[in-house]
Amino acid sequence: MVTEFQLDHAAVRQTVARCTRGGPISAEPRINDRIRVPEVRLVGPSGEQVGIVPLAKALELAQEYDLDLVEVAANARPPVCKLMDYGKFKYESAMKAREARKNQAHTVIKEMKLRPKIDPHDYDTKKGHVVRFLKQGDKVKITIMFRGREQSRPELGFRLLQRLAEDVQDLGFVESNPKQDGRNMIMVLGPHKKKTEAMAEAREAQAARKAGRQPGSSAEEPADA
Repeated sequence: MVTEFQLDHAAVRQTVARCTRGGPISAEPRINDRIRVPEVRLVGPSGEQVGIVPLAKALELAQEYDLDLVEVAANARPPVCKLMDYGKFKYESAMKAREARKNQAHTVIKEMKLRPKIDPHDYDTKKGHVVRFLKQGDKVKITIMFRGREQSRPELGFRLLQRLAEDVQDLGFVESNPKQDGRNMIMVLGPHKKKTEAMAEAREAQAARKAGRQPGSSAEEPADA
């Protein structure tokens, strides 16, 4: 026989199931007719405090200004609502978020491999890559690869890493000192310049190059004879 307690418990479970079946609650604020409270604390279009007014009055003001009534603080008592152009607000917010993602700095670790008995030309080429990486604001992992009898001369790799660190000291610093890792010796160089600074400088340089390519910007018109 089903008791009254069992029926009540089943009803509760059904209610919980209905509430959770709907998925995540939308993060969008309530606007205009979706706001269901008797009164709100109203903020004007320019941020001025209007005060606590009935919801109907707030909606009437929104129509007069040709704006939306947007609930900006739902948990306040009464909720805080603001008069604004909600479509324009969403567009500007999306653009700001896009710009923030564009300027977001992702630290990248580049890798450069060298042999302990590298010839001068190859060394200059490898160093050029390291210089470019550091200028871009990236870290560089330098790996010295030992083969055969070279493994008995770890000082060769250590001196090479010291030389490279000194050659690029204006752009980077030794973040992780040289250490042996099996047949390899590894050192990590960190850039003095932050990634965001390097990205900003690169954009400025690109803008300057574009400006220099515009017609009439790089040279003056020849004087009349």
